[in-house]
Amino acid sequence: MRRRRGTSFGWFVWTTALLLTLFASTFYAQATKISPPAQNAPPATATPPAPPAAAKPLPEKVQYCMDCHNDKEQTLKFTDGTTMSLYVDPADLEHSVHSKQLICTDCHAKYDNDHPSGKPLPGRRAYTTGTYEVCKKCHFDTYTRTLESVHYELLKEGIDTAPMCVDCHGAHNIQPPHQKRAMMSRSCAVCHEAVYKTYAASVHGSALVKDDNQDVPACSDCHTHHQVQQPGTNKFRLSAPDTCIRCHSNDKLMSKYGISTTVGTTYLADFHGTTASLSRNLSEDKQQIVVTCNDCHGVHNIASPKLKGADVMKATVTAACAKCHKETAQTFPSAWLSHYPPSPKHAPLVWVVQLFYSFFIPFAVTGLILHLLLHVYRMSSGR
Repeated sequence: MRRRRGTSFGWFVWTTALLLTLFASTFYAQATKISPPAQNAPPATATPPAPPAAAKPLPEKVQYCMDCHNDKEQTLKFTDGTTMSLYVDPADLEHSVHSKQLICTDCHAKYDNDHPSGKPLPGRRAYTTGTYEVCKKCHFDTYTRTLESVHYELLKEGIDTAPMCVDCHGAHNIQPPHQKRAMMSRSCAVCHEAVYKTYAASVHGSALVKDDNQDVPACSDCHTHHQVQQPGTNKFRLSAPDTCIRCHSNDKLMSKYGISTTVGTTYLADFHGTTASLSRNLSEDKQQIVVTCNDCHGVHNIASPKLKGADVMKATVTAACAKCHKETAQTFPSAWLSHYPPSPKHAPLVWVVQLFYSFFIPFAVTGLILHLLLHVYRMSSGR
């Protein structure tokens, strides 16, 4: 028995040693195959960088014009001695909203083979004025709306500095018109610089300019795009509540900022709001002057009432009331419930009285009607 155990143990040792040897040799062969000596390794080759994206080729008819208008030194001289560069940046054409729809001659028509031709223009502004009719060919509906604007009234009076299409939208680099930031910086702020600076510091403007918040109103939201009206008229002033209510009655929008949507309904329900709504469409001599949103909150310099504080806001309201209500006391605005309906938290005494009368008045009217019916019945029955 001892001899058989020794023999079995010896076979186990030899078998284990043989398996370990085979495993070690196999591992070494694989290792040398995967990782050959450095001197036999081929030199590493770097992946060549991807070539830059080629610029999108311009249409053939556009490229024909760009053969000359790609020269930055080329200018046009007007009869008044001023000059205008004729250089056109190909990138502006490529990124314009018109790039896939129009070619040069759609706007710059009536050019002969010996171009340039035509009657000399007195100055650059006269050239810009000529483009006003060019835009009309495609944008006739928009063009007719501009005829009702205060800007067109200035043009009719001979004030050629009033803005026209290219002044707001550009010429070869026209971008989508609904980009609010671009609209302000490119158009309105060019002429109305002081107003824009005031707006940029307001609660609306700072949110748009600094935070890129697209929820707040920009110039065209209050003044419209092409039918810009004279803001100094009574009609424009009385329309301010409707302008403000468009945003401040939007539950989804106001809930994002914790602002009550009752500001519009509470204003329209009181004397001032009702008068403004009824007299807005009357002739100017019959319109009654009442306070609107702008009188208490400002126009371009609107600030958050929470940031202004209760005392400052109360003084502002007092000053607005004093314009019509002479010798107004400092406590005069205290009689106003502001833009919040009565509730247990806001004006609880008024809320209790209102709740009482909401039950008492129907009860009294119902009792009166019942009393009259019983009286008529008694009289008709001869009792």
